[in-house]
Amino acid sequence: MNKIYYPTIGLEIHAELKTKSKMFCGCKNNPDEIEPNVNICPVCMAHPGTLPVANKKAIQSVITVGLAVGADIADFTEFDRKHYFYPDIPKGYQLSQYKYPIVSGGTLNGVVITRVHIEEDTATSKHDRGAFTLVDYNRAGVPLMELVTEPVIKNAEQAGAFARELQLLLRTLDVSHANMEKGEMRVEANISLSDDSETYGTKVEVKNLNSFKSVEKAIAYELSRMQALYEAGRESEIVQETRGWDEVKLATFSQRSKENANDYRYFPDPDIPKMQLHAAFNLEEMKKVLPELPWNKRSRYMSLGLSEADASILVVYPEKAALFEAHLALLTDQKYAKRIANVVLNDITTIAPTSIATSAEIIVMAEAGDITSRGAKDIYTALMAGEAMHSVRAYAESHGLLQEHDEGALKPIIEDVIKQNEKMVADYKAGKEAALQGLVGQVMKASKGSANPSIAMKLLKELLG
Repeated sequence: MNKIYYPTIGLEIHAELKTKSKMFCGCKNNPDEIEPNVNICPVCMAHPGTLPVANKKAIQSVITVGLAVGADIADFTEFDRKHYFYPDIPKGYQLSQYKYPIVSGGTLNGVVITRVHIEEDTATSKHDRGAFTLVDYNRAGVPLMELVTEPVIKNAEQAGAFARELQLLLRTLDVSHANMEKGEMRVEANISLSDDSETYGTKVEVKNLNSFKSVEKAIAYELSRMQALYEAGRESEIVQETRGWDEVKLATFSQRSKENANDYRYFPDPDIPKMQLHAAFNLEEMKKVLPELPWNKRSRYMSLGLSEADASILVVYPEKAALFEAHLALLTDQKYAKRIANVVLNDITTIAPTSIATSAEIIVMAEAGDITSRGAKDIYTALMAGEAMHSVRAYAESHGLLQEHDEGALKPIIEDVIKQNEKMVADYKAGKEAALQGLVGQVMKASKGSANPSIAMKLLKELLG
């Protein structure tokens, strides 16, 4: 009998906040800056005698995230010094939060959140110039949100789904670009495996995962590695450590022993005043102005009849969602929602706002069966190419795209198709239903696409008995 193992996963996710200036100084916060060491000043370079001043916009952004996930917003908060000595921290400590985070609790995508706090980002180390390291301090001091989950995630897929939903939330709230490929959002996974459901295994942290696929692959690999050690009787080799992820080898590797909170020697920063957030921010007003949250929008779209997949795509791509909403505003009947979604996701790549009414007319005609889906695609191609189209119906008629509903006009065409396709007719009469679809196809071909397929099928059945 196979032994059961119990995985436990918690995530720590950092996201650079979308502010004009850095966290504790007036330097520009520009993640796209190419020239090294230009967005720096005595404060973020830790020159003696400088004093930090907290960025109110960054704190407001973290509060907004907390309100969106139903968390508690601290009244009292403060900043702490987190000590460690690497070249990417010019002060020898990082301004962060320890005992009094801004946000506590809340849930996202079914995962309980422990805390969300704010700190300053580190500089960027460059290892591509030779046998030495250069440091670019443009990123040093950029406001960085850190979200920590409870250790309640059970598999790689759940972890990936949580990280994707968080990225979507940050973008919806407009508090972070959260581009993982640019390092604007970085995921670290705390992973353990136990053969006892009552106890946790030894925790390993995999750091700086820069894509959702990497998050999932690294977690899956680490759980597999731990299980193999258990099964070989070598679970003592699972040690508390920090591991990296090798994207080429698709494997984790040991980096260093894992630090504890005591190693950082936290203590409150004496230069930054303590903060009373409930007095500084109107939390009730901030709740009222929250945008429609991703999960609410997804649910609303599905209530209109959209599939979960289509609703999710619209939520991820705001420009497509805006097109969908613009069409809905004109075509208020819910029966059009699925066709609108199909058009927005598949037929329209770009369309001027002035063309929304024309697009709505195409959708109405397609829904009524006046044009086929293929005909609608042809009209959309013309519309996006800039062809003049004062009347969709007139355009469809002049290009032979209108469907024929008149049974009297279709009957001679269908009678001729029956004469020309004796084998299909025989197959249908022998019980092969697929042959009927073949005959409908021949009718569409003979009518140059103008026949209404449902009427063609009805007449075929009548004439074939």
